[in-house]
Amino acid sequence: MNLLISHMLLGLSLAAPIGPINAAQMERGIRSGFFHAWLVGLGALCADGIFMLLVFFGVIHFLGIPFMQTLLWVFGFFVLTFLGVESILNARQTALRQGQQKEAAVKSFAAGFFMSLFNPLSILFWLGIYGSMLADMIAKYEAREVLLYSAAVLAGIMLWDVFMAVLASSFRHLLTARLLAAISIASGLSLIGFGAYFGLEAYHALFG
Repeated sequence: MNLLISHMLLGLSLAAPIGPINAAQMERGIRSGFFHAWLVGLGALCADGIFMLLVFFGVIHFLGIPFMQTLLWVFGFFVLTFLGVESILNARQTALRQGQQKEAAVKSFAAGFFMSLFNPLSILFWLGIYGSMLADMIAKYEAREVLLYSAAVLAGIMLWDVFMAVLASSFRHLLTARLLAAISIASGLSLIGFGAYFGLEAYHALFG
């Protein structure tokens, strides 16, 4: 039981630092409510599950080659910048649509999924931290226990996603229309900032 809790706490600690997923969840939660913020987190979690499987089967080392890393930096730059610009452009509509949920659910899910899937930092985590942890677990435990502890990591991530969705949707009902628009703009600028970082890394990889 202690091992399960420790792995769940690991998932929580990995999801908690402010990053593009948290920024996107806050923006979607304020714009469209709890369900859409949760779907962003669920999409990211599905991408994390894919990375976990790739590590488990050893395929993720393919993503460690320079060409693939550069490609991921470029994709990450475009995805995050697009979502950030969209958030800023929709800031006024965010305030006007308070209490409504017109956005397609699949769009929120896809936003989280592709942000995580094309995030090289996610790959570095799963390859580095989880890869090392997996090697240690395989040496100590049976396959069923390895899967159980890996699932606990994902459960911790999901727990944080639910917390972020609750937090964002709560802010949505407490804040004024002007503050809602301001937060939407701030979230968009945050996403663009992460996108710019990815773009800079892509530039260094290509021309540095």
